[in-house]
Amino acid sequence: MAFVDFLLFQQVTLLIAAVLISYTAVMAWWAMRRNDSAGVKSALKSAAIPIGALGLVATGLSMWLEEAWPLPGSYNILFTDVYMLFGLTLVILAVSMAFQLKLQYAGVFAFVAGLTALSYGWVGWHLGMTKEPFETFLLYAGFGAAGIFAAPATFVADYYLAHPDGSAFASGLSLATARRRPSIQVATRGAQPISPVAAETASTEVSLPAFRLPIYISVTVLIFVVFMALAGLAALLYFDTTLPAHLASAP
Repeated sequence: MAFVDFLLFQQVTLLIAAVLISYTAVMAWWAMRRNDSAGVKSALKSAAIPIGALGLVATGLSMWLEEAWPLPGSYNILFTDVYMLFGLTLVILAVSMAFQLKLQYAGVFAFVAGLTALSYGWVGWHLGMTKEPFETFLLYAGFGAAGIFAAPATFVADYYLAHPDGSAFASGLSLATARRRPSIQVATRGAQPISPVAAETASTEVSLPAFRLPIYISVTVLIFVVFMALAGLAALLYFDTTLPAHLASAP
């Protein structure tokens, strides 16, 4: 089988993954704001199949590219080592979401993969590898930062899902207006009749937990979304610079 340059296709998968994961994180965060644990689970489970499909494609393609890449030097290492970690991260994340497992293990994996991506991008930039070394570094830095901030975001999601009763971030109590048991007003000749049901209702004091998503939780999730969106933007810019040359010199 002849080798075909899949670099542009890799960039497309990076772009799709960035958009899809950002959208999923925003939907889960919005459900958390409404204290809707079922909505969080639904958003995660619904995204498992497309994220898993991208992960399987990226993992399988990177394994083949590690062996088949014909370019001289270490470009197969630069481009496919990190891409394989990217694919594995997506697969682990998708399985965790589909089977409602703890997301934090996928987050820890993404954290280490993110550090690795930053290292590869930094070294590749200083070695002057590729025709666009700085753009390559931005791409690696974007996905690296997103992987790093995925860890706290998954810990937050796990903590919320572990408290489906709404007590995860309950702040204070919302007290209904308290009513005292009515006193028996004695009239001139006798007491007025009191309904037992009305007396029981009047003496009831209702206490409901007031749910408010803490600001630091929203910040944690949205920082991850921002870096993932920036990673997608870097992939789009890289895609724009690669597409003309790729189509002009197609194999």
